[in-house]
Amino acid sequence: MQFDERLLNGVSVLSSVVRNGSFAAAALALNMSQPGVSRAISRLEKRLGVRLLERTTRSVALTEQGRQLYEQAVPLLSGLEEVATSIVEGKATVKGVLRVNIHPFFSQLILGRRLKEFLETYPELQLALISREQLGDMVAEGFDLAIRFGAPRPSTLVARKLLETRILTVAAPSYLKKYGTPQTPRDLENGRHRLIDFRNPETGRPFQWEFYRGRKVVKIATPGHLIVSDVLTMHSICLTGYAIAQIMELGSEQMLANGQLAELFPEWSEERFPLYALYPSKTHLPAKTRAFIDFVLSLTEKEEHLSLHVGHNERS
Repeated sequence: MQFDERLLNGVSVLSSVVRNGSFAAAALALNMSQPGVSRAISRLEKRLGVRLLERTTRSVALTEQGRQLYEQAVPLLSGLEEVATSIVEGKATVKGVLRVNIHPFFSQLILGRRLKEFLETYPELQLALISREQLGDMVAEGFDLAIRFGAPRPSTLVARKLLETRILTVAAPSYLKKYGTPQTPRDLENGRHRLIDFRNPETGRPFQWEFYRGRKVVKIATPGHLIVSDVLTMHSICLTGYAIAQIMELGSEQMLANGQLAELFPEWSEERFPLYALYPSKTHLPAKTRAFIDFVLSLTEKEEHLSLHVGHNERS
């Protein structure tokens, strides 16, 4: 098939429809009429011989063929735009709109208090930071990037691991004074202890309590007295002395360092939980996406350094 301006324009219109969620919103963003957007999509579908969008009265969604085109072609378009800008301005400019799907815990506890630095570095960038428990369909929803905890599901997305954080079993000193200090993970199964379960947003079920020491893994059943779905609530309840919790070391360093929480079974704390950046393609990665990934990497390196420093102090 011959590549020409009409094909390029059609893909650009498709990208705008996906990013903005509707023909009307895309028309507004492109300064076109809504019928003009509809005709551009129809011409593109006719030329390719496939249906790219499923249309209803309330929404539009990518078909499988539309998804393949979007995932492969849109990053190339972004790359072309960046190259053109760099030629004109002599550098890769971080500008435009960057839509990021981000895990609420990372956004609230790590990113939020440091985001000013990033935004002031790139004043021409408009950042749309959407916090949500689940990844969802980031391509169909027009996200450029996702920052998510946990191993990614198999997909066409590029997955770049940013860090791994330890999973710690902790309790407040007041809890240990009242209920005693368990000596082994199996002590949590004797009915004497309260445990806080954390709901896995992807499965809807609580995470299994697991303990790792070398090649040994111990799994325990939990009574399910309390199930929570966000990390900050789990921290708060644990700090009151109500129950024992399994938490990420990331974001809890100061609570451990100042004695608000005590780590249990440190010899069984070798489980790791990853943080990933997910994006559609690493070919011609837009400058705005690359800049945000580099910024998050700088934050995670600082957090890992803090974890190592706190851990060293605790062992000293």
